[in-house]
Amino acid sequence: MEKTDILQEITPLEEHDFMYVADRHKAGYDYPLHRHDLFEMNFVEHGAGCERIVGDSVETIGEYDLALITSPNLEHQWGQGECQSEDIHEITIQFFLDFRHSKFFDTNTMRSIKQMMIRAERGLAFPIEAIMTVYPRLMRISQIKEGFYSMVELFYILYELAKFDDARELASSSFARVQPNTESRRVAKVKDYITSHYIEEIRLEQMSSMVSMSPTAFSRFFKLRTGKTLAEYIVDIRLGHAARKLVDTNEPVSQICFSCGFNTLTNFNRLFKKRKGCSPTEFREKYAKTKVIV
Repeated sequence: MEKTDILQEITPLEEHDFMYVADRHKAGYDYPLHRHDLFEMNFVEHGAGCERIVGDSVETIGEYDLALITSPNLEHQWGQGECQSEDIHEITIQFFLDFRHSKFFDTNTMRSIKQMMIRAERGLAFPIEAIMTVYPRLMRISQIKEGFYSMVELFYILYELAKFDDARELASSSFARVQPNTESRRVAKVKDYITSHYIEEIRLEQMSSMVSMSPTAFSRFFKLRTGKTLAEYIVDIRLGHAARKLVDTNEPVSQICFSCGFNTLTNFNRLFKKRKGCSPTEFREKYAKTKVIV
């Protein structure tokens, strides 16, 4: 099947550069859906009504928005949506940190930042309290002329943001093609099985037996560790794969429905609209409108 081509942005960083900061005021958005190799932190002020797309997450933002994306090539876009502001303030910071392989990020001091960066592989949206905490530093980071001090300022921002556990992951793990993060071996074992067998029927009794727990105890345990019931988690994984196929292929919606483990098209459409805010066809059309051939 033909794949959807999305703009591959060429970032301005040279080989030995650490980060790039763009601070701008504009009357609207016109940059298409895109991806790039670098990590990105994007702040928007006076953007109520703008539309934020990160992977298969499509949301309308409020007056302030701050998102962090640490997965190279996860497509994203801030679009005009219903925004009426004529002075949208946007600060974009692009950078790269080898947080998975550097021992520096395994130190006690940096561990919270590493955990946040792992979560941000799916895109991470921060609550207003977090945004206001780092707001003064965001306002001045583009004014810092010496690279070392601007780098230190970024670490200040990352450290402060890492304190907020209520930041929300945006794209589904299956869409972003990242492994779900968990500290529990039992939950990890179940998640690995679901990742490999999401097309098949998966029963609670089967999963609880796999980790030597009763169905009732496992249900409580899984919900406590993941914030979702087993059924909700399975649906999210299936929907993530479905969204990926809607973007990357021309397969009919009905074919995608059954190839991702759903039994009926009606149920698939209902669950997709409930979780994504639009029908599968509308989701595909939304991406098609921002499609760029390169």
